[in-house]
Amino acid sequence: MTDSFLEVKDLHKSYRKGPQTVEVLCGANLLVAAGDMLSVVGSSGAGKSTLLHLLGTLDAPDRGRITYNGRDLGMMSSAELADFRNTELGFVFQFHHLLPEFTALENVMMPALIRRTARGAAAQSAAKVLDEVGLSHRLDHRPGELSGGEQQRVALARALVLDPPLLLADEVTGNLDEKTGEGIHQLLFDLNTSRGITLIVVTHNLSLAARMPRQLLLEDGIIKEQS
Repeated sequence: MTDSFLEVKDLHKSYRKGPQTVEVLCGANLLVAAGDMLSVVGSSGAGKSTLLHLLGTLDAPDRGRITYNGRDLGMMSSAELADFRNTELGFVFQFHHLLPEFTALENVMMPALIRRTARGAAAQSAAKVLDEVGLSHRLDHRPGELSGGEQQRVALARALVLDPPLLLADEVTGNLDEKTGEGIHQLLFDLNTSRGITLIVVTHNLSLAARMPRQLLLEDGIIKEQS
């Protein structure tokens, strides 16, 4: 493996559940090289989404360290973390979280507009990435006018519009039928190849996980590399 692009060291995370403390991550470690493509599997409640939320700085670990290109994410201010999420990271969830009153183009433009990109340039970038995910004919359609697979492609385009080096995907095909889900899976592989984007995918789909160059199992609070 090349020098680490993303490093997780001795990561711990627990939650209170009534009177009990539930240990979710118990010293997880991980090295990710730029351009890697990883799947993360594990039983329900194993902490897969928790891990992704920590990597995406949507939550903070109890202890341990996450470094990104040598920068300790735990040492960043709130403003620095917000900038990190906006420019370095794409995040796609099982539920697309599109804004229903806006068109596909307008939804995809949002990260660029938040970054104060000029509206014309933001629209141009959004249209380009929507074409990349096969939706150039749906620019002016609102989410309610799109199929589930099309909505997820819009969400993926939104995550990619600022060309982030890292994409985190959390059960992105969990609500889609098998054929539509396979199309999204293939799109992720194509994006890794064409953009060189580093991709970490949490999934219950074992066939998808098995196709990834690296396969991780989250079990007993630690990350185990699968052969």
